[in-house]
Parts: sequence; structure tokens; C-alpha cells
Amino acid sequence: MTTDLTPAKRPFRFGDITKMFGGGQSTLRQFGILGSLIVILIVFQVLTFIVKGTGLTLSSGNLINVVNQYSYILILAIGMVMVIIMGHIDLSVGSVAAFTGIIVAKAMADWNLPWPLAILLGLGVGVLVGAWQGFWVAYVGVPAFIVTLAGMLFFRGANQWVGDSQSIPVPDGFSYIGAGYLPELPINVPFNVLTMLLAVLGVAWIVFWEIRTRRVQKRMGSDSAPMWVSVTKVVLISAVILVAGWLFATGRPGTSFPVSGVILLVLVILYSFVTSNTVFGRHIYAVGGNRQAARLSGVKDRWVDFFVMMNMSVLASLAGMIYVARATASGPQDGNGWELDAIASVFIGGAAVSGGIGTVIGSIIGGLVMAFLNNGLALLGAGADVVAMIKGLVLLFAVGIDVWNKQQGRPSVIGFLTRKFGRKDDPATATFDPTQMYKAPAVDKTSGK
Repeated sequence: MTTDLTPAKRPFRFGDITKMFGGGQSTLRQFGILGSLIVILIVFQVLTFIVKGTGLTLSSGNLINVVNQYSYILILAIGMVMVIIMGHIDLSVGSVAAFTGIIVAKAMADWNLPWPLAILLGLGVGVLVGAWQGFWVAYVGVPAFIVTLAGMLFFRGANQWVGDSQSIPVPDGFSYIGAGYLPELPINVPFNVLTMLLAVLGVAWIVFWEIRTRRVQKRMGSDSAPMWVSVTKVVLISAVILVAGWLFATGRPGTSFPVSGVILLVLVILYSFVTSNTVFGRHIYAVGGNRQAARLSGVKDRWVDFFVMMNMSVLASLAGMIYVARATASGPQDGNGWELDAIASVFIGGAAVSGGIGTVIGSIIGGLVMAFLNNGLALLGAGADVVAMIKGLVLLFAVGIDVWNKQQGRPSVIGFLTRKFGRKDDPATATFDPTQMYKAPAVDKTSGK
């Protein structure tokens, strides 16, 4: 006798809801972080309406400002999540960003280097800095915390030494990558055409990817979510993309979706693919989950360490250039505290303190939570002291949940809830965790095997 567990016929299961946001790495915690972001948006929209007489949080101008102001932190979070998955930490990203910014600014101001070549120079600086720090971490064996702490001090001093603690302006062409917008087309419509086209392409990609995912699951014979879950996910995400696209496209004249936001979107898509669908991405999770077992499985963990650290510095260099472009000048105080915001974004987005768990999308959501907390409190007139205290509590709460769940013997909140309600694990709802295939086998101490 066989049981039909096809998605169309099986009964409703609460775990199916989490599949709207992915497979093995999705837990109720990440689902809750997304819900928290939605709640934050609604609460600040209502509060600004009460206090200011109009809802400011979801206005076109405010959304554009948030992307402009926090895109560089979100770019840092993309690289930082890979570092944290590996079990490392990078404290130098703010200083590396500032160091790159001052070199690029001086190259254009003093050496008359064209801004496209200056961008390539900045990325090259990121490669060299990352290779230097990656060498000490991967091949010398110095803990990343110490290496990047030294880097934070060294490159902060190098920034002030190279720039003589002065601000150096950058040309208008370079400013476009940090303060520019998608251009207007010569079409008489009341919105930015390219911004809405970008939103439509985003919807098309969501539909294509969901169809592809279901086909792959069917071909492999793996358990997939019911059709209603896929349809609901596509409809909700598409609606959010289209509404957001309309808000960006109908801002004040001369604005639309920021160029820095386009760069961020490209990086999110690229790194989501790399971490989820490539051998190298699986190696990152393998080493972070169990380094010794991954090494015995043939993973070159030193090379993975080296590349992840170097990649982080390259993204830090890009973030620094985007910030300098938006500020129209590079200064000695650039990058202060950026590493803390990036690390907080990753942990709030669902990464585990012990490594092996985390996603790019989760880190972006965590970064948006921090961004809209900062933005909403600023709109309400809160001081920097209040903002700092609230951000600290949010970070502590997010990491505390992760630690508490592990003390319960389950990696996710879903596991805890199912145990509380007395449900047994259902093999049909089990999700694949790529790190589990690298867990070291238990040792039988009585037999020595």
C-alpha cells in the first residue's frame, strides 16, 4: 500500500508556508524577519501620518532616499554573509572602503585619471587588500578577527595618511554611480519607463524561476510545495515589486530608481546564484558547517577562505566608491561603523553565530530592517542615541533567538514549535540542508568505530 503525497492531493501543512521563501535554508526565523520588516514599514507609516500629518515612510521620495543612503551597507552585507557562513568575521570593511575611496578620489583629482579607470583602480585595490588579508587567514592561520582588526587599524590610518586628513572632491561623472538615477526616455508618460521596465523584468524573473524550480523538483522526485503556495508566493512578490516600482518611478521630477540600487540588485542576483547553485557556494556552506569533514571530502578549505576574504574586500571597495560618489567627496571619517551595520544585517537576516547557515536574501532583508529602523526613527525626530540603543537591542534579540533555538536542540523555530505541539518529524516535510552531508559521523566509543 502506497501513500500519495503529490503536492496537489496532500493535506495542508504549516511548514508549506515557509516554502514561499525557499527550501533548506528557510526557517520560521527568516519568515519572521520578513514579517518584522513589513510591520516596521506599516508602524512607521502610521506614526509619521499621526505625527507629521502624512505617511512618509512609503512615500516615493523616502524610498529613494533609503536606497541611496543604505545601498553601500547592503552591498557589504552580501560579502559579510559569506564570511560569517565560513565562521569568520571581517572588522576591516569600513576602513578598506574609506582607503579605496581616498585613493580613487586622489587618482582623479591629482593624477587626472578618467573616472571609469578610477573605478577599475578601486576594484584592483580591493583585490590586493583582500589577497593580503586572505593570505594571513588562509595560509598563515591567523584568525580572521585578528587579521581584520589589524586591517581596520592599518587602513584607517592609511586613509588619513594618503588624504592628509582632508576631503577630496570627485567629478560629476563619477558621482553618477552613487547619486544618479535611471534616465528618462523621450516618452510622454507620468512615470519613469526604465524603472517600470525593471519592475516588469523582476516579475518575469520571479515567474520563470518558480516554474523552473518546480520542474527541477518534479524531475528529481523531491517533495515540492503545493501549487497554491507557489501561486501565492508569485502573486505576493510580484505585487510588491510592481508597487515598489511604481513608487520609484513616480517620484519627484529628475529622480527614479537609483543607479546604486541597480548595482545592488545585480549583486544580489549574482551572489544568490553563486551561493545556492554552484559548487563553490556549496563548499562555503560545507566548510562553515564542518571544516574537518569538508576537508576530508576533498574541499580545498584554504582556497575557499582566501577567496571569501578577498571577495569581501572587493565588495568593500565598491561600497566605498558608491558612498564617495554620493557624497561627492572622500573624507577621513568615511566608513566609520560600517562593519557593525553589515554584521548586524547578516545576523538579523538569519545567519548563525557558529557559521554554516545564512543566505544573501536573508541578509538583505536584515539590512532593510536596520535601514528602515534608522530611517523611521529619523523621520520621527529621534536622536542618534535612541537609534543606537534600539539597533543594539534588535541585534541582541536576533542573535539571542539563534542561540536559544540551538539550546533547544533544534536549528529552527519551526522545529521548536512542532516539538511543543507534540508533532513528530514528518519525513515528507524534511528539507535538505547541504551542510548535513559534511557532518562528521558519530564515534562508537565501545567498539572504537
